[in-house]
Amino acid sequence: MKLEEILKKLDQIKIPLLVLAVGLLLLLMPSGSKKEAETDSDSDLQSILSSARGVGQAQVLISDNGVVIVCDGADDAGVKLDILRAVSSYTGFGSDKITILKRMEH
Repeated sequence: MKLEEILKKLDQIKIPLLVLAVGLLLLLMPSGSKKEAETDSDSDLQSILSSARGVGQAQVLISDNGVVIVCDGADDAGVKLDILRAVSSYTGFGSDKITILKRMEH
């Protein structure tokens, strides 16, 4: 292969390689704390649920594997179904990844 042919081929793949390199750099850059984002989501969902009728005081924990809700209204089937739908809609988790528990009375 001649030097001119090699330079021409390198010229053709230069842009795709540049795009690939930039993409890899973007993937490797830190994008903030995942824990902070989860905590914000927890408190947002907790606030919304606590203001819904029948739920009462609620505590929320969102993890990579699912969601746990502890609230006053968990013993009411209708309220529990409303919570399940809201949490599923908000998080994208299916009902098998959402646990709703009755809050312990003090």
